[in-house]
Amino acid sequence: MNSHERFKRMYEHKDADRIPVIDGPWGSTIERWQREGMPSDVDWVDYFGMDKVAYIGVDNSPRYPSKVIEETEKYRIHTTPWGATLKDWRHAGGVPEFLDFTIKDQDTWRAAKERMTPDRDRVPWEWLKSNYRKWRDDGYWIIGGLWFGFDVTHSWTIGTERMLIALVEQPEWCMDMFEHFLNVNLQLLEMVWDEGYEFDCISWPDDMGFKHNQFFSLKTYRRLLKPFHKCAVDWAHAKGIKAHLHSCGDVNPFIPELLEIGLDALNPLEVKAGMDPSHIKKTFGDRLVLHGGINAVLWDNLEAIEAEMEKVIPVVKENGGYIFSSDHSVPDSVSLDNFKHIVEHAKRLGSYS
Repeated sequence: MNSHERFKRMYEHKDADRIPVIDGPWGSTIERWQREGMPSDVDWVDYFGMDKVAYIGVDNSPRYPSKVIEETEKYRIHTTPWGATLKDWRHAGGVPEFLDFTIKDQDTWRAAKERMTPDRDRVPWEWLKSNYRKWRDDGYWIIGGLWFGFDVTHSWTIGTERMLIALVEQPEWCMDMFEHFLNVNLQLLEMVWDEGYEFDCISWPDDMGFKHNQFFSLKTYRRLLKPFHKCAVDWAHAKGIKAHLHSCGDVNPFIPELLEIGLDALNPLEVKAGMDPSHIKKTFGDRLVLHGGINAVLWDNLEAIEAEMEKVIPVVKENGGYIFSSDHSVPDSVSLDNFKHIVEHAKRLGSYS
């Protein structure tokens, strides 16, 4: 079977030849693997024999100027099209440090909103023209990307403290941002679809939890964010495709809400935050595809990660409905040889034959 066929079977909650095996290493992890012998001119996905996934992204940003402010051997400070100023670490894993934001209140949001329009030049048409046919011929699973919701609004757009306060004091502002991000994004993906570049699912990041807790209550979720999650899911299902959510942290209380709106798949099932993939499988696995749930903290200890995989994978792969990956990303503490072993072990444990 090719990757597309495997993913399709998982979303149908049926057995395949094996589970799909994918992941997302940090840039510093790739650098380590290259130092340890992986050729620099070979795609790491091909090198390890991972399943093939393509991602179609569009630009729904305010298109603020991107510029480098400071660059050293260790870091780079720069601005983004979303108006954020951030520090990216070079040659080291980790999330960026956000230093400042252009959008800080409803007035600056209104100015940004006027810049966020569904224009055709926000779609990478030439890139799609060059690659789409190859993806289909080679059996890729193709994802249409969305960029909206609580996570990207607080982290990339206005700042966490400002967002959390606004959820309580200015809920209409929050909903306006969620809605406009999503509407522009869907209009752009509609253009992509109408041009014949169809995809197999939509996916978006919306981290709603942290360690053993959530950023907001169920009441807040139901009132402010759930309607827009539902809109995204409904749009996908109207196209006959699936809806996949990436939400880090402990999001256990939200799972019944997500199933109610028809979500098809959930990732990353972050174990260290309080997610138990085996329990989730037994409770919701007939309705929800699980993606991830293999504790990234253990990946640099081959004996420990083998034991974890042998405990989890036989449970979560039952009757399909599982996609293998770490529960976050692959850190640069994982050696080339260890990752090779983990991939092969996942394929063995994930076999249905």
